[in-house]
Amino acid sequence: MRARSSIDIATAIRSRRLELGLSQASVADRAGVSRKWVSEFESGKPTAELGTLLRVLDALGLLLEVRSVGRDAKARE
Repeated sequence: MRARSSIDIATAIRSRRLELGLSQASVADRAGVSRKWVSEFESGKPTAELGTLLRVLDALGLLLEVRSVGRDAKARE
């Protein structure tokens, strides 16, 4: 999945949570955050502390990968 915005990441988190059959509360418990945090992020809240986001991704078995996007990569799109 290519994420270009916080909405893209929120959509991936929500999709994975539903795929696993987990509630927002259970993801929150696994990640050590509040259910409100999960709900707000999934609803499109544009800001999140990176460490918190990484804990939620880990709780869902997701990995954040950062790669360089050079001119060659943009030309292929």
